[in-house]
Amino acid sequence: MLNEVLDVVDHIPPGVFIDATLGGASHSEGILDRRIDIELVALDRDHLALQAARHRLERFSERVRFFHNSFSSLEEIFNDESIPLISGFLFDLGVSSPQLDNAERGFSYRFDGPLDMRMDVRQERTASYLLNNSDRSELQRIIEKNSDERFAARIAASIIRNRPISSTLEFAELVKNAIPAAARRRGGHPAKRTFQAIRMEVNQEREELIQGVSASIERLRPKGCGIVISYHSGEDRIVKELFRNVVTGGCSCPSKLPCVCGAVAKGQLPHSGLTASKEEIKENRRAKSARMRVLESL
Repeated sequence: MLNEVLDVVDHIPPGVFIDATLGGASHSEGILDRRIDIELVALDRDHLALQAARHRLERFSERVRFFHNSFSSLEEIFNDESIPLISGFLFDLGVSSPQLDNAERGFSYRFDGPLDMRMDVRQERTASYLLNNSDRSELQRIIEKNSDERFAARIAASIIRNRPISSTLEFAELVKNAIPAAARRRGGHPAKRTFQAIRMEVNQEREELIQGVSASIERLRPKGCGIVISYHSGEDRIVKELFRNVVTGGCSCPSKLPCVCGAVAKGQLPHSGLTASKEEIKENRRAKSARMRVLESL
């Protein structure tokens, strides 16, 4: 959703912009090309993505600061780099295409590889450790929480019965066989949701998202904009709630009654959520599930 992101960035004030999910740096390159009055703070947990992005953004080196960090480190970065306010931020969530297409990273149910799924290889816990050491109730909780998979109990029981699990294709087949045949015929690959759930747990993606977006919202200057692109309903619900809390000022009064708690709105939502264009989905089928939300600071 590059064009949609740039349309938002066109209207933010000059200053520092946070790209919290640098990845291939296509968004960052577009922003730096478009706005010569923007400085970029760019983060990524994946050292390979960061290395490639440094090369792609080399011509903008005087306006970019790179960090091999996670979302939860943003508050520390703001303090260490003496950044009191930011003009905008972008979180493009989920796993990137290069990560999915590299079998050795273990993110995909389509390729055989090790059960890794770490976005930052410096961390110790892998998908293999999680699957082969968690008890049944914990596995069920993880799968339900991170993917809304209705057959989480059956999948968790199957994981316990078939341990040790050693590869991505072995895991994908196990998940497929745990789901009733009638349910396998719709909604894409049967293992898609469970792979997502395990990946999110390995990388603590929900917790990282809440910390990173909250810290970025707190630093938004007036008329600054926060952009989040999510790819499944669980992440989108978190973002929607975080943004709603800014728009309402944290008001807890019943929606049909006047506010009496003294809450003050601190932001507004320019729209209710954007999806990728038909043209983009034709070029990149992974864009089909993308949903972009924008918060503007008052």
